[in-house]
Amino acid sequence: MTKIIKLKTGSPFEDQASYSRLVVVDNWIYVSNTAGRNPQTKLIPEDILEQTHQVFANIESALKAVDASLADVVCSRVFIQDPKDVPAVMGLIGEKFRGVDPASTVTCPPLGSTVYKVELEVTAYRNASKAQVEVIRLSQ
Repeated sequence: MTKIIKLKTGSPFEDQASYSRLVVVDNWIYVSNTAGRNPQTKLIPEDILEQTHQVFANIESALKAVDASLADVVCSRVFIQDPKDVPAVMGLIGEKFRGVDPASTVTCPPLGSTVYKVELEVTAYRNASKAQVEVIRLSQ
């Protein structure tokens, strides 16, 4: 029988909008679009890179709770409020995903509030980090 885990972090938004931070179906892990709100202080840093670091901390915490890590991420969707912030955010994301190389989409839509400068949604596969990986390059 399929096992489903729904992880709640205690955010009031999860109850208000009836969603989970993360849902696991067998080994597939779907992490909801995640903002840079610190779960302890409830504050969102003003600085875009600080927000991005907090986004990753939030995602890493959720993945760890289900025995996974960033190294298991196979797909990411990056939402950056202001196009001028793309180079800085993608530089940090490149550092975080170096060697993981997930499929990725980057877009600059309006987010739920102007305080959110970046949000990240990921899909992971538990133990993908231990899989044999073949890299195919179509051009050099």
